[in-house]
Amino acid sequence: MAEKRIAVVTGGAGFIGSHLCERLLADGQKVICIDNFITSDVSNIESLLKNPDFEFLKLDINELIDLEAFPELARFKLNVHGVQEIYHLACPTSAKKFDNLRIQTYLANSVGMRNVLDVAVKYKARLLHASTAVVYGPRHEDGSRFKETDLGMTDHTSPRACYDEGKRFAETACFTYGSVFGLDVRVARIFRTYGPRQRLNDGEMMPDFVLDALEGRDLVVYGEEDFSAALLFVTDLVDGLMRLMQAAKNPGPVNFGGDEDLKLADVARKVIAMTDSSSQVKFEAPLLFMTPLGLPDTRKAVDELGWIPLVRLDDGLKRTIEYTLVTKGLAKNL
Repeated sequence: MAEKRIAVVTGGAGFIGSHLCERLLADGQKVICIDNFITSDVSNIESLLKNPDFEFLKLDINELIDLEAFPELARFKLNVHGVQEIYHLACPTSAKKFDNLRIQTYLANSVGMRNVLDVAVKYKARLLHASTAVVYGPRHEDGSRFKETDLGMTDHTSPRACYDEGKRFAETACFTYGSVFGLDVRVARIFRTYGPRQRLNDGEMMPDFVLDALEGRDLVVYGEEDFSAALLFVTDLVDGLMRLMQAAKNPGPVNFGGDEDLKLADVARKVIAMTDSSSQVKFEAPLLFMTPLGLPDTRKAVDELGWIPLVRLDDGLKRTIEYTLVTKGLAKNL
C-alpha cells in the first residue's frame, strides 16, 4: 500500500485554509496545519484534531520552520517520507483590524514567504502560493476583466502597501526560488471569496450581511451604491486550488473568482429577503482593506484545469446563513 501524500497548509485554521484541510483529508492525504490564530480560530479545525492524519502546529511562519523538530510529527516520518505539497495561505486578513496588523502583514509577505519557500526547497515539495487579485491594482474603468498576463500597478507607499505590494513581492520570491532552485511553484490569484467560517464582526461584508440580517441590524456596505464584486464560494475556490496543485504541467499564475459582477447592495437585499429580516441597507465610508477589486478572467482555469464554479449565489448564501445561525452566539463575544 502506497504511503499517503503529506501536505502542509500554512494558515490552515483560517477561513479558506480550514476548508482546504478538510478536503485534503477527505481525499486521503495527511495534513500538517500551521497557524498562529492572528486572524483565524481553533474552532475552524476543531473537528479535525482527532483525525490521525491531521496535525496542528501553532507556529508563526515569520520564525524559522523546522518541521522535524516537533515530536508530534514523528508519526509522519518526515525524514523518510518528506513533504510533497505545501499550500501557503498564511497572511493576516482583517478588514477592521488591518491597520493594527501592518507589520505582521509585511513580515508574512517577506520573511514568512522566504521561510515557507525554504521548507519547500528542503523537501523538494511542490508549493502553491495563495496570491490575490490586488496584484493587478485598481479595477479597470471600462469594466474589462483581468487576465493573468496583465501587468498590475499598486502604490507601494500607501498604508495598504504591506498587503498589496507585499503580495506582489511574495510572487516575485516564488518565481525567483522557482528559477534558482528548480522548485515547482504554482500561483493562485484569488478574487473575493465568501462562505462559512469567514470572520464575523470584522468588516467582511458578506458574513456581516448575514449576521446583521439575523440580528435585525442595518446591513452596512462600506462604499457607494455601485460597489460591486465577483463572488466565489469557498468550496469552489478549494477545488480550484487543488486542481492547480495537482496539474501535471505548471500553467503559471491562475485567476480564481466569480463570473458575475454583483452589486453588494443587491446581495445585501437578497440576504434580507432570505432571512425574512426587517433590516435595511445603509452605506458608510470605505474601510482601508475593503476596496473594490477588479473582475477576473477565468478562462485559463477553465481551459487548462477544467475548473468550473458550481455553487450558485443563492445556494452559497443559504449555506452561509445556516452556518451563521449556529455560530452567531459566539460572534457576540468577539
